[in-house]
Amino acid sequence: MADQKVFIFDTTLRDGEQVPGCKLNTKEKIELALELESLGVDIIEAGFPISSPGDFESVTQISKIIKNATVCALSRAVQKDIESAAAALRPAKFPRIHTGIGTSDFHIKSKFN
Repeated sequence: MADQKVFIFDTTLRDGEQVPGCKLNTKEKIELALELESLGVDIIEAGFPISSPGDFESVTQISKIIKNATVCALSRAVQKDIESAAAALRPAKFPRIHTGIGTSDFHIKSKFN
């Protein structure tokens, strides 16, 4: 176990905005991303590009400046979401897309039938 690395996957820039009243602009997200990178965070989830033009722009700008960490974009498991995430991450040195599918009874009935 001593030779295994624990990877830090930080969701502050995306999930942190779920707090009522918290809305970060692109400049603020870039500042936080740079701080996360300086702390040695391995993976920075920069946003959910399909959710808004502002989130798309933030992910794109963060992708341009982060050089050591992996820049990640959230995406539903939907083709247009994945394409948007891929486009926003195009400038990233180490891009990653984080996808998910809801598994509640409602999601299973409405999404898969």
